[in-house]
Amino acid sequence: MAWVSDRLAVSMRQAEDLILRDYIVSAASEIMAGGGDNGDNPTNLAPSDFSLVATTLDTNNSYKFVSGIQGEDRFGTGPVRSSYFCLSSTELQTDFDGMVGQGFKNQWDYPQPSDALLNEYGNIFNVRILTSSQAPVARGASANGQDVYYNTVLGKQALTHINQDGQSMKLIYRDPYYSGMLAQNATLAVKFAQSQGLTQDTAIRNVLSTRRYSLLIY
Repeated sequence: MAWVSDRLAVSMRQAEDLILRDYIVSAASEIMAGGGDNGDNPTNLAPSDFSLVATTLDTNNSYKFVSGIQGEDRFGTGPVRSSYFCLSSTELQTDFDGMVGQGFKNQWDYPQPSDALLNEYGNIFNVRILTSSQAPVARGASANGQDVYYNTVLGKQALTHINQDGQSMKLIYRDPYYSGMLAQNATLAVKFAQSQGLTQDTAIRNVLSTRRYSLLIY
C-alpha cells in the first residue's frame, strides 16, 4: 500500500507541473526566435536568441536564479555566468549540441559537473537550460509546418504557486466494501486544489522556436 501511495504522490506533483506549464504557455509574453538559419518562422534557436532574452530580462530588472560558477584549473572546462533558468524540450538537445563552440557549454564542461541540476543540459551566456519530455510543443504550428517549441526563460520573481488551506493534497482510500455494491474494487486516489500566478510578467518570456535538425522518433 505504501508504494502505491508514493506513486500517487509523484503523479500528483507531475499533474501540478503540467497545470503550471499550460498556464505559463497561455499567460507569459513571447519572443519569436529569429537568429536561426532554417528559414522558418520562428527559426531554430541561435546564440543571439538567448542573448536577446537574457538582455530583455536584465533590462526588466529580473533576478537571476543562480550565481555564477567560478572557473577552475581543469582541462576543457570553463566558468559559468550567473543565470536565469530555461525549460526546453528534450527534442531540442541536438540543436543545443550544434551550438557548442558558439557559446553553449554542456553541463559536463562545468568546473564542477556536480553543480548542475539533475535535468540540466548546459549553459549559454546567462541562461542555464533544463530539458524535459514534458516541455510544451505545438505540433505543426510554424510557417513551414514544423513543430513549435516553447522555451520558457524566467527570473526568480516571475511566478508563484498557491496552495489553498487544507487542500494541498488529500489521499482518498475506500475499501471494496464501501466502493461498490459487490465489494469487488477499492478506490484509491488523490485530490488537490491550487492556483498559479505571474507575479511579474516582465521577468518571464516564452521563446518560440523550431528545430534546425530533423528528429527521428521511433
